[in-house]
Amino acid sequence: MSKIPVYFMPGLAASSSIFERIHLDESIFEMCLLEWEIPLPKEPLSDYALRITKNIKHPNPVLIGVSFGGILVQEMARHIQVRKVIIISSVRSNFEFPRRMKIGKTTKAYKLIPMQLLLNVEKLAKFSFGEKINKRIKLYEKFLSVRDLYYLQWAVESVILWDRNQVDENVIHIHGDQDDVFPIKYIKSCIVVKGGTHVMIINKYKWLNENLPSIILEE
Repeated sequence: MSKIPVYFMPGLAASSSIFERIHLDESIFEMCLLEWEIPLPKEPLSDYALRITKNIKHPNPVLIGVSFGGILVQEMARHIQVRKVIIISSVRSNFEFPRRMKIGKTTKAYKLIPMQLLLNVEKLAKFSFGEKINKRIKLYEKFLSVRDLYYLQWAVESVILWDRNQVDENVIHIHGDQDDVFPIKYIKSCIVVKGGTHVMIINKYKWLNENLPSIILEE
């Protein structure tokens, strides 16, 4: 019996190293890691998703995406046949966005985000934001791989302007009840991970390692 190909897409600007603690049975699954590429000038998200599908080398794969990667794999599934789409710490439609993101879309406030500062994680770490934020900055420092200003501007705009307004019920959604980026109160339905935050791919890896195989294999 051939192995089930499982492709993992990281979150915004992150590298595939965020999956370093995720382990699936190698006799059943073949783990494949995807990376972000720099978008072409004014490239629509749908076109970008099509381009990333060129990196998929197996028929009928499972696609797993984290955060913005979860949005991307849903767009990728429009272009290729997939066995299953699983999103983690993400959303299945723009109706699940928190209010601040909806306001940001209307006011275009996202254009005011200081991207240069976000790219310079080391400079950001010099400011004291409290222990919780500093821990998050250290995580970003380790896993942030795409330090390209145009990519970051494109990615933030692609999230805010994502036009999917209907939930695809076939998409499996795993979400933490402590997610501060996409608060669970806005999420329509999902598999809830107790104590899971927006970075639970890193700190709830034991839950994911225990549960992902059955979620993937479930008919």
